[in-house]
Amino acid sequence: MRIGYFLSSEEFTPADLLAQARGAERAGFEALWISDHYHPWTDAQGQSPFVWSVIGALSQVCRLPVTTAVTCPTVRIHPAVVAQAAATSAVLHEGRFVLGVGSGEALNEHILGDPWPHTDTRLEMLEEAVAVLRELWKGDFVNHRGRHYTVEHARVYTLPETPPKVYVSGFGPKSVDLAARIGDGYINTAPDAELVRRFRSTGGGDKPVQAGFKAAYADSEDEGARIAYQRWPNAGVPGELSQVLTSPRHFEQAASMVPQETMTSAFVCGRDADAHVAKIEEYAKAGFDEVYVANVGPNWQGLFDLYQREVLPRVR
Repeated sequence: MRIGYFLSSEEFTPADLLAQARGAERAGFEALWISDHYHPWTDAQGQSPFVWSVIGALSQVCRLPVTTAVTCPTVRIHPAVVAQAAATSAVLHEGRFVLGVGSGEALNEHILGDPWPHTDTRLEMLEEAVAVLRELWKGDFVNHRGRHYTVEHARVYTLPETPPKVYVSGFGPKSVDLAARIGDGYINTAPDAELVRRFRSTGGGDKPVQAGFKAAYADSEDEGARIAYQRWPNAGVPGELSQVLTSPRHFEQAASMVPQETMTSAFVCGRDADAHVAKIEEYAKAGFDEVYVANVGPNWQGLFDLYQREVLPRVR
């Protein structure tokens, strides 16, 4: 299993994200995830830099592979623009770039006043968007008039030697089936063995499957849970609310009903190496090929030291 580090754009400045990337590479992590948001989930997280600028800067500070986890190429940004951004990122990273895509959240996608479609429509839009991306990556002029998108005489000139891989996220049967049908890989955030099996059996085969989890490094589990609750209480918001709420304020209101004690089940809190190893093994047993850990709060150097010293040698 490949162990990577998850750069949380919602919580850290561009300079912090670059410092974390350098630290992750020194600590022995093998790859990077980076989130693509317009808004943070809550004001306590407090950041949300433009991911494509940060991805460009990452190419100059480390050589780890980078995957967006995940970009929504359907509403806020037209797929023709995402095609250009992803192609340039793949060139800068010398082919070590994967475009992770998903159907998105209203939190980020509503900002231009577009209606927020039903799930089935969003998946339909995502499938057409991925087709547009791949057509533009062929290097020819493209004219496309589909149900959701129009592209008129467009060509992406700056292209990598091979087109970027497209990994598709999915948390339910319909989205997993779409990932298996159109994706070069699959992305999830839970150690759900059943969804991995579904992806592989419905067309995904032996394509890579990635997942991620969050940790809150601290001197004790209680202190880690406090940090997690202060920064990421939205992790306890249930059901489809994460897809339909439109404002950090709404997430804060929903999260006010989440008890702090739930953070120890949603996060790996504290500095117990056994707990971190157990979480990684949970994803390995579920069938994931790659897992990415994000550190919540200010103690990310402590997490890097712990992983370099105790966690990574054990899981390898």
